[in-house]
Amino acid sequence: MNDWEYDMTRKVCIVTGSNSGIGKETARALAKMGATVVMIVRNPESGEEARREIIEESGNEDVDMLIADLSSMDEVRRVAREFNEKYDRLDVLVNNAGGIFNEYHTTADGNEMTFAVNYLAPFLLTHELLDTLKESAPSRVVNVSSGAHTMGKINFDNLQSEKNYSSFRAYGSAKLMLIMMTYELARRLEDTGVTANVLHPGFVRTDFGRKDGGFGRKLAFKFFSLFGKSPEKGAETPIYLSASPEVDEVTGKYFSNKRPKKSSKISYDEELQQKLWQKTEEVLGIGVSAVQQ
Repeated sequence: MNDWEYDMTRKVCIVTGSNSGIGKETARALAKMGATVVMIVRNPESGEEARREIIEESGNEDVDMLIADLSSMDEVRRVAREFNEKYDRLDVLVNNAGGIFNEYHTTADGNEMTFAVNYLAPFLLTHELLDTLKESAPSRVVNVSSGAHTMGKINFDNLQSEKNYSSFRAYGSAKLMLIMMTYELARRLEDTGVTANVLHPGFVRTDFGRKDGGFGRKLAFKFFSLFGKSPEKGAETPIYLSASPEVDEVTGKYFSNKRPKKSSKISYDEELQQKLWQKTEEVLGIGVSAVQQ
């Protein structure tokens, strides 16, 4: 037994993007610990294949699947409603789903795809499930960011990378925003029993972004295939933050290799965090936030 394999019986956990890679390994581990695991995936076929595999390996039949394209904010709202109609508690929300896109393109909502998938979706899904998380406290929000956030910038005049689009810069900026959102969320959730932490899983050998890459991306994937972590190793930190009693009351931290680390200097700017939060609510059309200061 690994040191993070704890008893999660009667816990309900959501893992987004859990049909492959880090998300799948996180869902598998939580199922092995006895949790009820709800996989949120985009592709029904690969999702069902992963779900069946997890059930077979874990011996846990309580592995459910909800289908949603998280680039669509309507889909995010719908899947949150579906969850709340089916379950009366939520102990752990793992916002893992993400993507990197070689070309600039927008979603059905008119948002830039990288911004929508990596930042808006976890922000909105957390917002929509927050009452359930509070009612289930002690509970946890675990956001999967990236070391690429150090390349990111916050430019409110170019928040969605409309000008001079670069896939890596857009990705880094979205992951920086996710870190800043986590810090602001943790402050707003003080004394509620809901913790919020964010992590860098390390450079992992997965198919993440592989199908939508240019020459530079292919070189990067070649490097990661040779030197990157396995998905199992990459999932260790999200599993730890989801299940370990060592972080029961830890909140507002950035983790790597199961240890708190410093994120980029700009990520700690509280004034910027608050402004980003307000701008995000405007983009999403959220009138009154469920998270009050």
